[in-house]
Amino acid sequence: MSFQVIPAVDIQGGKAVRLRQGRAEESTVFDDSPLEAAKRFAAAGATRLHVVDLDGAFLGKPVNFEIIRRIVAAVDVPVQIGGGVRNFDIASRYLGSGVSRVILGTSVVRNPEEVLRITKAYPGKVAAAIDARDGLVAIRGWVEATGVDAVDLARRMEKIGISCFIYTDIARDGMMAGPNHRAISGFAKGLATPVIASGGVTTLADVEKLRSMEGEGVTGVIIGRALYDGSISLHEALRLERE
Repeated sequence: MSFQVIPAVDIQGGKAVRLRQGRAEESTVFDDSPLEAAKRFAAAGATRLHVVDLDGAFLGKPVNFEIIRRIVAAVDVPVQIGGGVRNFDIASRYLGSGVSRVILGTSVVRNPEEVLRITKAYPGKVAAAIDARDGLVAIRGWVEATGVDAVDLARRMEKIGISCFIYTDIARDGMMAGPNHRAISGFAKGLATPVIASGGVTTLADVEKLRSMEGEGVTGVIIGRALYDGSISLHEALRLERE
């Protein structure tokens, strides 16, 4: 898996937003139309899109499925979906609609048996979101701390067929403070499975640094707020992807 720069489209209340540290009450609306945001990123050359149903993450079931279905139908690049994917039926519904990869979060902690059921049915199409604060996993839209070590959990998930991990340092997410490179490196080095980094990416230098960690197992970066507010040019970030 070559390094990918992956734009994020987070959906809350039918709009494209970004949160700060995962807090629903600290959202900024960046586009009234998530569909149009996704189409712009795809037209700019993005090779994959990261779409999250934030309402679904908090409620535990899909809320913005129809918007996501329209995004998948409108773009010619793979779309990975997270937020509220808690069981086999929801995962099947998304994958049946053309989604390339579903991202499991809460269920990897609460229901590993269901995770195994999904990975067996859809090999290579299931990622796990490991959202951590101080190395410990948080779930349910980041509102619940678990006390579970992030690397230990990921190693258990490797054994049941997770094809990649999306690692987010919650303390950095949406804060425009730069990624926690040490935490990302420590997480990726502890695993044999590819890791996509997320949270705090603010500058092209951040992207370059993460790309330099490809040998440690970091195979991509998700960028959100920095693309919307212009801190990072998607064109320039994608140039780094191609180099």
